[in-house]
Amino acid sequence: MSSPALLSPFTVSGLTLKNRIVVSPMCQYSAIDGVAQDWHLVHLGRFALGGAALVFVEATGVEARGRISPGDMGIWNDDQARALARIADFLKANGAAAGIQLAHAGRKASTRRPWDGGAELNAEDAAKGEPPWETLSPSAIPFSDTYPKPKAMSLADMAEVMIAFREAARRANDAGFDVVEVHAAHGYLLHEFLSPLVNHRTDAYGGDLAGRMKFPLEVIETVRAVWPKHKPLFLRVSSSDYVDGGVTIEDTIAFAKAAKALGVDVVDCSSGGNTPVPPKLSPGYQVPYAEAVRKGADIATMAVGLILDAKLAEEIVSSGKADLVALARPALEDPNFAIHASAALTGTPDYGLAPTPAKSGLDRLAQSLRHMEKA
Repeated sequence: MSSPALLSPFTVSGLTLKNRIVVSPMCQYSAIDGVAQDWHLVHLGRFALGGAALVFVEATGVEARGRISPGDMGIWNDDQARALARIADFLKANGAAAGIQLAHAGRKASTRRPWDGGAELNAEDAAKGEPPWETLSPSAIPFSDTYPKPKAMSLADMAEVMIAFREAARRANDAGFDVVEVHAAHGYLLHEFLSPLVNHRTDAYGGDLAGRMKFPLEVIETVRAVWPKHKPLFLRVSSSDYVDGGVTIEDTIAFAKAAKALGVDVVDCSSGGNTPVPPKLSPGYQVPYAEAVRKGADIATMAVGLILDAKLAEEIVSSGKADLVALARPALEDPNFAIHASAALTGTPDYGLAPTPAKSGLDRLAQSLRHMEKA
């Protein structure tokens, strides 16, 4: 049987990933003052033990205003970076590359954690020590009536945010991360600039697609200037807003082309987030976006979205629809997805995907099972 494409190495910039399986950023809303806790080390570390090639730390705020909730991860100070360095070190020591997603929540910031309802922070939260904060957006349009009304960003605000992204990238490099991903999806700040649903500006940063792309591209250029050339730069996009008058796949391809010219290596193709309109869910429902961007912009892509099993993941990679597959909830359900994928695709689990201490125990388990079968 030929070797599965899903389990083949992939080289991007100066980094070679051992397979095509990536664990997506997943917000845990469990940081304290933006600082990663033991929860994050265990949550992320288990994916390295399970054989994933690249593991991303969740959306990480480049400034305090950029958090979704008070429990969000941050990288706007050195204490936060030191805690993240511990995670990056563990991931790399156990066979996975370490990635971090740099984010700013824009108008979707200053909200409660999802399990507390996710609505706008208020005086009740302030009394508990979690006061609301000013939110930012290209235009003063709230996401919904349960979200705060944002401040329309001035040029000075934009300069501050750009500096915050730059310094976050510096800290991420110093902390030892292999990959940085700029978050321009899911209705957060950079996606807000891209979308005509949110960006009603009349200056150089609004209007047509070239104007709406201008600030996100400036952020990408700023990050790339300080992120080492030998380290890959990923970009997460929302390929479609799902409603008329919003971002289209054609817009996204144009954005990906412009981002590639500035040094982006891989486009991570998600969708939605700028309106409450949900997508029609099905296994691999966002894969066509990754395929369209890969072909249209001539750039490596990562597919994400209900990639539930190894056969679907293999088909995505082997057919050239995307170069990488990213798992979020499926990885939560099965942290050993890569090892199980090797068994599903070849008939034999590849315990070599796991670090030595885990591999040793798994090998002994396999031996025991073989003895039982012979008995």
